[in-house]
Amino acid sequence: MCGIGACLSFTGENVTPKILKMLKNLEYRGYDSAGMAVMNHKGTIEIRKDVGKIDELVEKLNLKELYGYVGVGHTRWATHGPVTKWNAHPHIGCDEKKV
Repeated sequence: MCGIGACLSFTGENVTPKILKMLKNLEYRGYDSAGMAVMNHKGTIEIRKDVGKIDELVEKLNLKELYGYVGVGHTRWATHGPVTKWNAHPHIGCDEKKV
């Protein structure tokens, strides 16, 4: 089952730790891939996602180094389409690029 969560900071606090905690809390629901997208103070959105467990992806994608004031995290259970990095979520704008 998919799970989505978002966070917005009005104080400039980094939302990444809160989104990672949310992804860990969704882990029990079952999923095959996960990812995050955060927007920094310059308006740049960075997307990191892949197939795997949350703890593996935190290390593999260096998720803890993301810094942003607005962000979304998404776990995906492939009910349609293959289990691939490209098909992992979130899909935002120009996927896999800084916007």
